[in-house]
Amino acid sequence: MGDREESEQSEESLVEWARKRDRRRASDRQITGRRRAEPLDPAARGRAAHLSPDAPRVLLELDDTTGQWIPVGLAADAREAAAFLAG
Repeated sequence: MGDREESEQSEESLVEWARKRDRRRASDRQITGRRRAEPLDPAARGRAAHLSPDAPRVLLELDDTTGQWIPVGLAADAREAAAFLAG
């Protein structure tokens, strides 16, 4: 097999890998629950709960009719938020 053939095969497999990665990322972004707890501190949003366990959080539920996240309460810390998420 020549270098060009090997290169084409490598590129094809890389393209397939990228497709699989993109599908996986898209599925990871899908909403998997009906409740969320977001930190009130904008700097802490999107971070893991254990990085700011004492920060208060807004509790959100998904509205079936609109598809919007609706605030339903506040949690004093990550422990209270976890109880809401489990309930």
